[in-house]
Amino acid sequence: MEIAGTILRGRDLEPVEGRVVVEDGRIERIEEETTDSTDIVCPAFVNAHTHIGDSIAKEAGGGLSLEELVAPPDGLKHRLLRRASREDLVGAMRRSLEFMHRGGTAACIDFREGDVAGVEMLREAADGLAIDEIAMARGSIDAMHAGDGFGASGANDDVFDEERAATREAGKPFGIHAGEGDASDLDPALELEPEFLVHVVHPESRHLERIGAEEIPVVVCPRSNLVTGVGVPPVEDLVERTTVALGTDNVMLNSPSMFREMEFLSKLSDVPAREILRMATINGAELAGVDYGPIESGRPARLVVFDGDSDNLTGTRDPIRTIVRRAGVDDVREVVFST
Repeated sequence: MEIAGTILRGRDLEPVEGRVVVEDGRIERIEEETTDSTDIVCPAFVNAHTHIGDSIAKEAGGGLSLEELVAPPDGLKHRLLRRASREDLVGAMRRSLEFMHRGGTAACIDFREGDVAGVEMLREAADGLAIDEIAMARGSIDAMHAGDGFGASGANDDVFDEERAATREAGKPFGIHAGEGDASDLDPALELEPEFLVHVVHPESRHLERIGAEEIPVVVCPRSNLVTGVGVPPVEDLVERTTVALGTDNVMLNSPSMFREMEFLSKLSDVPAREILRMATINGAELAGVDYGPIESGRPARLVVFDGDSDNLTGTRDPIRTIVRRAGVDDVREVVFST
């Protein structure tokens, strides 16, 4: 297979004209040459924080606070999840995974409610789809063993020392929400030495310095934070200090669209478009522990090909800004996800 156009090559997403040659599901080489194609070849997206079980309750709970919406065990989300049938939950999650796939998302890191059964439902929902679902299980250590790691709700909700020790022993990642509503749970979250933090809307200077010194990755979800009224994360400060990835958070609150998340962050902040695209692709892939990410020889071919001559993208002068600020699923010509 050969894919021609403007290729966003390597970790720097350097735009080069040429062809990506794919053999046996891997990128064999990148050939720089003049081509007539107006397509743009981009690394696949990785949605670094989702709760796709919420797909059963889109736009429920308008006007409720963050705690009323999602706080365990009796926030609106959790009550709705308990009431839903397994069939409805699996079906709704599968629809969200299919939506993400059509938009070029190759993997999502899902904080998976429902204990062991929740992990099993996510696996069932993803069965046969060319998207990697990373199950950051919740509820028990058994769920962590069934999944790909442990995703803690927050250090103010419970004590997670045993779960942290178990994930370390199992060689799996431990992620935790922190600093979403205020800064009070950041210190205890950092004491757990997590593989990554989620949200970090309200860090104090000492938190930022510690995150940088310990090189703790952070996943930001700016649309969700605005919807729940908790503020906007200091993304510029975080990017200066550590690896930052991008997530869409609860499907109840936001569509799992990386296009909308990138555009929102780009127009809300001063973070350069190149860095935002890296957050949505390469950084997320590193956090997910998958071996795709940059478009480089030897990597698995997980690519999104944009139609540079679509009604929306024709006349593009800057392919990176175009993808971040303008592109959508209708501009995707092809999704190439090798398995």
